[in-house]
Amino acid sequence: MAGLTPKRALLAALAAAGLLLSNCGKQSEGVARVAAIGPMPKLVETVVAPLSPGDALVRQTMAQGLVRFDERGQVVPGLAERWNVSDDGLSYIFRLQTGEWPDGRKIRADDVARILSRQLRPSSTNPLKDTLGAVGEIVAMTDRVIEIRLLAPRPNLLQLLAQPEFGLVRASVGTGPFLIPAPEDAAAFPADEEAKGALLLAHRIRIPDAEDPVERVRISGGNAKALAAAFADGKLDLVVGGTVDDLPTALAQKMPRGALRFDPVAGLFGLMPTKRNDALQEVEVRRLLSRALDRAGLVGGLRVGGLVPRATLLQAGLEGIGSPAQPSWLDQPATERRTALVSEARRLFGSTERPTLRIALPNGPGGKYLLARLAYDWAPIGIKVERAPSEASADLVWIDEVAPSASPAWFLRRFRCGIAPICVEESEALLAQARSTLFAEQRAALFLEAAEQMDREQLFIPIAAPIRWSLVSGRAPGFAENQFARHTLVGLANERFSDGR
Repeated sequence: MAGLTPKRALLAALAAAGLLLSNCGKQSEGVARVAAIGPMPKLVETVVAPLSPGDALVRQTMAQGLVRFDERGQVVPGLAERWNVSDDGLSYIFRLQTGEWPDGRKIRADDVARILSRQLRPSSTNPLKDTLGAVGEIVAMTDRVIEIRLLAPRPNLLQLLAQPEFGLVRASVGTGPFLIPAPEDAAAFPADEEAKGALLLAHRIRIPDAEDPVERVRISGGNAKALAAAFADGKLDLVVGGTVDDLPTALAQKMPRGALRFDPVAGLFGLMPTKRNDALQEVEVRRLLSRALDRAGLVGGLRVGGLVPRATLLQAGLEGIGSPAQPSWLDQPATERRTALVSEARRLFGSTERPTLRIALPNGPGGKYLLARLAYDWAPIGIKVERAPSEASADLVWIDEVAPSASPAWFLRRFRCGIAPICVEESEALLAQARSTLFAEQRAALFLEAAEQMDREQLFIPIAAPIRWSLVSGRAPGFAENQFARHTLVGLANERFSDGR
């Protein structure tokens, strides 16, 4: 509302609120029907493993952190109503909203500090704990003020704190924005067949001097095929949590135009070699496998607009690194590379029998597509593939993970010694320096040097960015694609309620 006086701005806001109430009273009595692919979603109190799409959705919906994501993946206030960052970037001070836990206990800064600090203890198994390695201390300054003190600047700290893994849960309950509905709100949920076993939640929107509208959602789980069919039949307003494994299911289902939506995420999407096969201990063999892949053909078969093949661990758009240079052969058609690849395979293996590689892949139709593509691309160099029954028995493991922030650190630290089966010891010192340096330019330079080492040793065989898709109906105008594939349910059924609008 630039250019408006405070009084006019307030009048405009109240006028907008009035429009909301007059235009969507009918909607506020309805329920947004949301489903996540996978088991029935639940509120996970202590995060000890990567969250399923449904559990992540519920946690960010019922247990916001100090900050949270809006529909476009931008950081907005959560439990903290505002925050300040020191000039040197080493101190983040958050002022908490006034409020209570659902049991009536006042929300205090010392409780919040204790909950967050517990996530960072050495004993914590939170999968994102390592991303907050620069956090030195979390302290309560007053009842409503909390400070996070850093050992080195982290411009992406707020993005990490907004992830559902750092949502605030106490005694199995969170602070919203959606909560288990009060009895007067629960009565508004229709008791239909689809609601059985689903999680029913309500969010009361506070509007000064007006009746508070209530958003209601019903969250369920299920397999991709059943949810896609239910969506096509108009029984669901939103389906989230789609990956490459169930993408063929969505593509095969007849959908309304524009219903299938893809998030522009960054992350890891490719193969990680293990130590189970002797041939893969040779860096030249790992490089051969990477060059033999027809990434353009594989990506084209997935039918995802804007998905770009890549052969580097880091991808374009990450903080401070620009666009990593791709190897010159990446743009060369696979058929033109094949003769040289066959000769290289003959040199490496000679007359010995070529290995059969066991690959741990998802079990759905997308996993079958990937296995078939790998078999086709590696057949000319004499490499056969088969599905591994488990990751523990695999020679190569498929990695499909979305980056939790725009920092290159997450990509690189995923392949450090002690974490990845094959690593580069020289990179450890670079990553340690990057974690402690106070200078952004030096940090970026260290990341690039470590990335070059890891790419040279082919610790990972990248394909592209991960695929995350949703099915979105016209009854969910508040939905938007974003870089983290985290989708708020605030304002889902009416975009005027959306965060930050």
